[in-house]
Amino acid sequence: MNVVEKKVKTILTTSRKIDSWFISKYGMNLYRGCPHACVYCDGRAEKYNVKDFGSTVTVKTNAIEILQKELDPSRKPYLKKSGFIMLGGGVGDSYQPLEEKYKLTRRTLELILEKKLPVHILTKSTMVVRDLDILEKINKVSRVIISMSFSSVDDEISQLFEPGVPLPSKRLEVLKKIKEKGFSIGLFLLPVIPFITDKVELLEDVFREAKRINVDFIVFGGMTLKEGKQKNYFYNILGKYYPDLLVEYENIYHKDPGGSPSKEYIDVLYKTLSVISSEYDIPVRIPPYLYRGLLDENNLVIIILEHIDYLLKLRGRRSPYGYAAYSISKLDKPLSMIKDKLREIKGVGRVTENIILEILETGTSRYYEDLLFHRV
Repeated sequence: MNVVEKKVKTILTTSRKIDSWFISKYGMNLYRGCPHACVYCDGRAEKYNVKDFGSTVTVKTNAIEILQKELDPSRKPYLKKSGFIMLGGGVGDSYQPLEEKYKLTRRTLELILEKKLPVHILTKSTMVVRDLDILEKINKVSRVIISMSFSSVDDEISQLFEPGVPLPSKRLEVLKKIKEKGFSIGLFLLPVIPFITDKVELLEDVFREAKRINVDFIVFGGMTLKEGKQKNYFYNILGKYYPDLLVEYENIYHKDPGGSPSKEYIDVLYKTLSVISSEYDIPVRIPPYLYRGLLDENNLVIIILEHIDYLLKLRGRRSPYGYAAYSISKLDKPLSMIKDKLREIKGVGRVTENIILEILETGTSRYYEDLLFHRV
């Protein structure tokens, strides 16, 4: 492993709009690069500019010094109502092996505790248990979600596609222990690998295990393959273990700019997952009781409308709610100040207006919760 120590000018990343998958507007990459070496990881893609992904890791040695300022609510008061601080970047797991030496993640958690901010951790590593002492304190003063990502819960498949990661069986048992300690936990089924982990029996295994350990939610998604380094690397491994599938992959990956598989494939996959999630009665987005009180009114409305939009489309229904959420994200005024002008917002019709008013009054939407908890 080639380790590059580097001082940087900024750590905290800010999304233009709050992310409804993670309930977060702010995140960070304490490390760039990752020796977990997951075959499907899009961190290899050219757009992320990570040199020698999997064999070189850049350590941001002054991260805590920078974050001391960037996570200061007195300087950035909106941090308090923008959801969770996301600890788990797209180009490097915050609990990768180098964390044992540098402890940037642990020191960041100490800072988050000091600032009394909520945190959502997404990792593939069981090392997270090292920091449960700090996380218990954060959970008492703000809020904590601990999530782990999987491509399946099959140990043999994981050894091929996630060679540097603890086996799914070990990750599940760690999540179970974390839940038993009173934390909220999530399972991110990301990515589902086409024609390998998308078999109905394997998908049901994931939900069965999730139910067993009492997860609060599951979030799932398909696999992107961006043209270039990521796709080439994945195809090399696929050709070694599943050579017959190369033709199938060419049939569903058509040089989409974002690397997404065909709409036909995704529609079938999501329809299957929708049915299974309903059977196991597990929410497929982070439920509102986990982020209650953590969002300002506009961000809360955006999250709920985007969740409704997703849940309806998952069932094959059309939805105007995503467009309405996008329009609201462009507003510079609180919705409560323009209650009588909601219909002037692009995408907001009578039904959407009523949902927004209900959210502003009660903090949630009955229709939303009925969809999320499979009551309709």
